[in-house]
Amino acid sequence: MKKSIKLAVVAALALGATSAFATNGSALIGAGAKARGMGGTDIGISHGAESALGNGAMITSVEGTEISFGGTLFMPDVSYQGNPQFSYEDSAADMSVIPEVSIATKINENFYIGVGMWGTAGMGTDYRDVTGPSGTNANGTFNMVTNLQLMQFGVPIAYKTGGLSLAVTPVLQYGSLDINYDYADTTRGGPNSGPGQIGMGVAQDLQFGFNLGVAYEMDNITIGAMYKSKIDMEYKGFSDTVAPFTNGLGYTNDKLSTPAEIGIGASYVIGEHTIALDYKNIQWSDAKGYEDFEWDDQDVIAIGYQYQAKNWAARVGYNYASSPISEQNYTGNNSANLAATTVNMFNLLGFPAIIESHYTVGGTYAFSKQTSLDLAFVYAPETTETYKTMDDAGNAYDISTKHSQTSLSAQVNFAF
Repeated sequence: MKKSIKLAVVAALALGATSAFATNGSALIGAGAKARGMGGTDIGISHGAESALGNGAMITSVEGTEISFGGTLFMPDVSYQGNPQFSYEDSAADMSVIPEVSIATKINENFYIGVGMWGTAGMGTDYRDVTGPSGTNANGTFNMVTNLQLMQFGVPIAYKTGGLSLAVTPVLQYGSLDINYDYADTTRGGPNSGPGQIGMGVAQDLQFGFNLGVAYEMDNITIGAMYKSKIDMEYKGFSDTVAPFTNGLGYTNDKLSTPAEIGIGASYVIGEHTIALDYKNIQWSDAKGYEDFEWDDQDVIAIGYQYQAKNWAARVGYNYASSPISEQNYTGNNSANLAATTVNMFNLLGFPAIIESHYTVGGTYAFSKQTSLDLAFVYAPETTETYKTMDDAGNAYDISTKHSQTSLSAQVNFAF
């Protein structure tokens, strides 16, 4: 196989592991039930302690100390067709739990500080039970199983003077990656595998990053902006796992980056009604690993509405971003087009980041001034993509992926 195939495998094996969380690419549309209920808007609107990851400057709305903890039950539905002669095969990685804990406290009239822990990616694709005729690589799935888990720990530090708030959030990111697949070649094996089975074992890494946030409040309008730094993660053994696909060319890149993000947002309050609008750019094309297989930057638009009553609130929202993956041009049987069509195959098989629209609904019920419960439901309707690929003999054929998502978030808040 050509060198380009190894890059495609990077896409499938590493990035495919995050597909259970794939919303805007592999990034969640929001951390916390309030944000997710409003389409993921969290840049120009405050959600209390929950705002620590979205825009740390927004924790300055906390009047004393606030604690929020909960999680999201995420249920993707992904299936892959490796050739028109095969049926669609379902990925068994169809449920995962994403934890979230946020704390924010007011130190004095100007300074606020928080701490939080957020799951940002996890689970993956699982085709281990797929069977097929001999020589078909399990109907084109390679019995691929991937498991990537990402978690961020952050400490937002905010300063407020008048209507202006500024924040910096040092972030420590933990990552765990495990990959297994059937190469269908009994002469090759990975360090933790039998003949034909390739596996890297569990690789882990800790790396630092940072978030910056700013907000300005005037009358009933709040404007915010944020920047999240790129975080390079390194997983020992990843290159060894990819190498069998390179036909002796080797592979030396063990890094997979969490991309940088930049965004702006605003919210407007009139009586019991709040409208929020966010725009952000996710810079996939500059992230190690993603850039190798032609991911495009994403422009994300999110809009949310909230109705606030005395002891309850209702929310709805919509989030849209075009898929960061696209079909690479196919024009004939040569090495350049083999590269493009191989990327097509592994993007759709290992990481079907084709979800674009999300519809959200949520609400809050306050049991008292100190305790409340948030709920949110997110639905992403099924999207289907069909790309071209080709076999080693140069024969072209279609491959397809179907992908839809549902998720339920719950969060308990305590205010002191």
